[in-house]
Amino acid sequence: MTQKTVIRPDLYEAVYKKTGLSHAESAKLVKLILQEITSCLERGESVRLSSFGSFIVRNKRERMGRNPNTGQAVPISARRVLVFKPSKVLKQRINAASSSSETGKLDSDSSDRPAAEQQH
Repeated sequence: MTQKTVIRPDLYEAVYKKTGLSHAESAKLVKLILQEITSCLERGESVRLSSFGSFIVRNKRERMGRNPNTGQAVPISARRVLVFKPSKVLKQRINAASSSSETGKLDSDSSDRPAAEQQH
């Protein structure tokens, strides 16, 4: 099964369809949001989006690694890494979507979902 990868133009189109903004305004809005998230992360700030998840910048210290081909010890320099931690709500929605697709149910059929999940 092939899964679609969502790219920026897909986001522009989704904003265009759901907001009524022009294509240019939709693209500008998405770009501004992504730029702001990027700027915050560059400054080392965490970005927490309710019901979605958190982007966290972590500092990794220098450590020794090993070249798997030669077995030689190689220093791995200190660096910052970006970590995404999904929210509980997002995890639940992803798991509900995968279980409903496995059983043949549509995602829009929420009649048998717990009340907490239906409030999205």
